[in-house]
Amino acid sequence: MASTTTVINMPVDEAHNPAASDNLSIPLEDRSVLGQTNLGTFGQGSGAVADALGRWDYPRINRYRLAAIFFAFLNFGMNDGSYGALVPYIGSDYDLSYTVTSLVFLSPFAGYTLAALFSDRLHLFFGRRGIALFAPSCKVIAYVVIATHPPYPAVVAILALAGLGNGLVDAAWNAWIGTLAHTNQLLGLLHGFYGLGATISPLISTSMITKAHLGWWNFFYPMAALAALEVVTGSLAFWSETGAKYADMNRADGEKRGMTRLALRQKVTWICAMFLLCYVGLEVSLGGWIVNFMIRVRHGEPFSSGMTATGFWLGITVGRVFLGFITPKVGERLAVSVYLLVSVGFELIFWLVPQFIVSAVAVAFVGFFTGPIFPSTIIAVTKLLPSEMHVAAIGFSAAIGGGGAALLPFAVGAIAQAKGPATLQPIVLALLALLLSIWLTLPRMPKHVHQT
Repeated sequence: MASTTTVINMPVDEAHNPAASDNLSIPLEDRSVLGQTNLGTFGQGSGAVADALGRWDYPRINRYRLAAIFFAFLNFGMNDGSYGALVPYIGSDYDLSYTVTSLVFLSPFAGYTLAALFSDRLHLFFGRRGIALFAPSCKVIAYVVIATHPPYPAVVAILALAGLGNGLVDAAWNAWIGTLAHTNQLLGLLHGFYGLGATISPLISTSMITKAHLGWWNFFYPMAALAALEVVTGSLAFWSETGAKYADMNRADGEKRGMTRLALRQKVTWICAMFLLCYVGLEVSLGGWIVNFMIRVRHGEPFSSGMTATGFWLGITVGRVFLGFITPKVGERLAVSVYLLVSVGFELIFWLVPQFIVSAVAVAFVGFFTGPIFPSTIIAVTKLLPSEMHVAAIGFSAAIGGGGAALLPFAVGAIAQAKGPATLQPIVLALLALLLSIWLTLPRMPKHVHQT
């Protein structure tokens, strides 16, 4: 096949690639071919695309950064995965209706909104080091307050602070992974750790409540300890990543601010934001209300019903890791469309076959096939927008997605209050269909380059 050459202008982080120049001319060929090209100054076995984008294993500090980010997303997943197991016990503890209990989903939306608006500005002033210090510190404060078993209004209010921390983590570390080569696989692993956290979280919290007979709020003691450890690991890994360094690497023509406004003018940003709002809302609605559904509609025991949430998040984890290696071979646009169609089939089985075991297996497969969708959306942003917009666009999209994690589960709870918990299934089915229709509005993505 004939080779076409283009010049890709992109900022280069010496933490990713200290030897690269600002302007690289590389053939627009298959990455597998380019990956076999030796460029001596970049080290043996590294390809032109990998060097242009940055590598996860060079310099050595990038390995520690990747490990710190994986740990942060493990904690992030544990936060989101805990809701499904804890919601029935929070409601009974405070004697709440479904609608009022659903405020625990809605409250973090305020924090996610702030993260969407100020993520890029925080990067400019404090760099990734500031994010690594500030974001998990917000979670430490929130978890310590909840662990004291305060009145329910205080729980709702402080969860907004946890939402701010998680929103900043979501935006910053997705964007950083997006600057590396082999992004699809790395994002699959990153969100696999999120899914792993969401998988073990219901198992731990359900066991603490049903086996150890502890109050639901005791779960937040280990969560606070993990968030404190995240402060240490993240700040050490990104200590050299200051705001001045970030601004120098990510602003063209001396532009230092206003990148969020520029990103918001792009249609791709809004399509991906709306897509993630529905996707994350679907994910957290199903994971957050599945235990209640299995107890009240499928008449399961509390512990076995809690394990269905574990099965759902385990499916997401395995899907993100396994399908993350298949998706780039098929192409994100086609792969996500297929995943959504298969998910619709399993959701119909879940809804229409009223057997506990069938429902538990079907929801795990829904998790498996929807798992890689979030990282694939991040890939779409990095392929369709210039590199200097990535933090702003991904930050905004991820934070709006976090808003979906607040708004849609709250809406599900309000509808369940009026019509019963069985309404969960038609809502999930409608969201899957809506996701497919939004996804198909994205422009076609370049297959062989990361940024153009």
